[in-house]
Amino acid sequence: MTLEQIKQVLPTLDNVEFQLENGTFVPEHFHVTEVGQISKHFIDCGGTIRKENVVNFQLWNAHDVEHRVKPGKLLDIIKLSEEKLQMGNHEIEVEYQSDTIGKYGLQFNGKNFVLTSKTTACLASDACGITPKPLTVIASTNDVCTPGSGCCS
Repeated sequence: MTLEQIKQVLPTLDNVEFQLENGTFVPEHFHVTEVGQISKHFIDCGGTIRKENVVNFQLWNAHDVEHRVKPGKLLDIIKLSEEKLQMGNHEIEVEYQSDTIGKYGLQFNGKNFVLTSKTTACLASDACGITPKPLTVIASTNDVCTPGSGCCS
């Protein structure tokens, strides 16, 4: 979800609710402690120089259980951030505390914002010789696959 997309959705909502992909909701008394733009300038393992920009939201749970972020308030925070930080219309990345600070993508399911899992990947797999290897199953005579039997490779 991009910054422009969230700005279109927020005015249509009564409440701002975030949930994880497993269905667990972020407590409704969360705070949006940061809205910003993160720029990453790096070189991949194949030697290609890259730049990435994301809009970053940081969600935080406090002991302030009476706190509620309403759609208009979040929209005001976004607009102020755009004005003061000259943020672009980039994909939104959400930081949310679990066992450690997790970074999530953001989608909207028609009712709630969903924090989606992000994964790492090799950006230069062609340059470093990494190719996905499909799993092949070789039928054994007794249909039992035991470690070291060679039935799976």
